[in-house]
Amino acid sequence: MLAMMFIGGAVTVPTAKAQVQIQVNIGSQPLWGPVGYNQAQYYYIPDAGCYYDINRSVFVYPQGGQWITGPSLPGPYANIDLYRVHKVVINQPSPWLHDRDYRAQYGSYKGRYDQTAIRDSHINKYYANPQHPRHNEWHDNGNHNGDQNHGGYHDNGNHNGNHDNGNHNGQH
Repeated sequence: MLAMMFIGGAVTVPTAKAQVQIQVNIGSQPLWGPVGYNQAQYYYIPDAGCYYDINRSVFVYPQGGQWITGPSLPGPYANIDLYRVHKVVINQPSPWLHDRDYRAQYGSYKGRYDQTAIRDSHINKYYANPQHPRHNEWHDNGNHNGDQNHGGYHDNGNHNGNHDNGNHNGQH
C-alpha cells in the first residue's frame, strides 16, 4: 500500500518547465557602441545630453522644449567622436522621459573616454555586424551567438537594474 502511494505520488507530481528567452541585437548595434552588451535598446550620451535609439538608428535630443529625432547629432554636438565618448546602455522604453534622472546619475561620465567601441573589438561575436571591419571573419557556431569564448568574454558592466554604464571601475 505504501509502495502504491509512493508510486502514485510520483506519477502525479507535475514537472516544471522553464523557458528562457534572450534577445540579442549585437549585429544591429552601431560600430561606435560599447562592447559588453548582447542587448541594448538605447544609449544615453552624456557628452551630448541625448539618446540613441538602436532599433530605429536615430538620435533623440531636446529641441525647443520637446524631444525630436534625427539621423545625426544636433549642430552643437555634431563633432563629438562617438567612438570615444562614454555611452550608457539603457534598456527601458523612452528613456528621455526620465532624462532628469539619467542626467543626474550619469552626468559625471561626460568627458570620459573609457570604453572600447564595437569597431575596435576582437571578440568574434561583434563581427556579426555587417559594418564591422572584420565581418568577413565572422562565423556563428549556432550555440554561442558567434562568441568563440563560449561564455568566456567579460561583460564590462554592472547590471543592477535595467541600465548599465559600462566599465566604471566600481563607480556608479
